[in-house]
Amino acid sequence: MRVVFVHGACVQDGTWWWHRTAELLRERGVRSAAPGLPSCGEGGPPGGHDGPGLAEDVAAVRGVLAGDEPTVVVAHSYGGVVTAEAAEGVPSVRHLLLVSSYLPEVGQSLADFGDGTPAPFLDVDPDTGTFGVRPDLTVDTFLHDCDPEIQAQALDHLARQSVRVTAQPVSAAAWRHIPSTYLVCAQDRGTPARLQREYARRAGHVVELEAGHHPFLSRPAAVRDLLLSL
Repeated sequence: MRVVFVHGACVQDGTWWWHRTAELLRERGVRSAAPGLPSCGEGGPPGGHDGPGLAEDVAAVRGVLAGDEPTVVVAHSYGGVVTAEAAEGVPSVRHLLLVSSYLPEVGQSLADFGDGTPAPFLDVDPDTGTFGVRPDLTVDTFLHDCDPEIQAQALDHLARQSVRVTAQPVSAAAWRHIPSTYLVCAQDRGTPARLQREYARRAGHVVELEAGHHPFLSRPAAVRDLLLSL
């Protein structure tokens, strides 16, 4: 099989975010890919109000999913919104692993999972139509269980993203048709475990791990083992 990783919001270079787990998978003969999301400025600036949105992110991921090789898609956080549409009707996708993620129904958007106000760790700029994670809160919120080297490198891989993606609804819900596993990150300070457990009710199987928001960086062996078991 191969693994395709769909990264979350406000970051760039999925290959870096995925690299610790990808290396362990490679040792077991499993290839992986991590497509960039245009709404995060990958391939160009995010563009704000008129820039790339959900449709462009879906197209980028769907293009990587093309082919016949059996594929497991790992969707992280906002990546679950993208994957809900991108994996729909793709025969090669045989399992979805949703990590601290969202499973939207048809017609739902990322905004439907919030309370209508930006999270305190986000910086929203209405003038440019972009949002990003506040660097001063990034480590404590999302990377507190990672080693210092990873924490420092992560700050260089943050990105501003088109705010359009938060309100754009999905037109498909692939998790309804594809076997799925939800990985609850019990130490996550960005998406609390109580919310993850609520989202996970839509998945076929649920696993919990004592990890923060990015277990593929802090607990890569555990994520590798879970993937190999699917």
